[in-house]
Amino acid sequence: MRIGDLSARTGVSTRALRYYEEQGLLTSTRSSGGHRRFTEEDVGRVLYLQRLYLAGLSSQTILTLLPWCLSTPTPDNTDAAFARLTREREKLDAHIAELSRTRDSLDELIAANRAFRTSTAW
Repeated sequence: MRIGDLSARTGVSTRALRYYEEQGLLTSTRSSGGHRRFTEEDVGRVLYLQRLYLAGLSSQTILTLLPWCLSTPTPDNTDAAFARLTREREKLDAHIAELSRTRDSLDELIAANRAFRTSTAW
């Protein structure tokens, strides 16, 4: 299938599909006219990549995980993938905690602003 067809089937822009290919996350063959050609299996792969991106993983992390998860899933590989995913989750938890602290600081500023506005005659 052509890149436009893959885009329509997955809901992923053609630009993103080209980026996936540049990053080594997706491969295509070329037609005699130079058009990218993808397989039916690429639909599932792109949807899988989307889930990994939505989980907050970078393309470099995904590139590291793909062989462990898709190409050669062995007990050792799945252990390595588990360890890497656990580290990524820990980073995400730390980021969420930092965002929560930032939100709490904003709430304090908002409350101080409201208090000032109600106590000050304009």
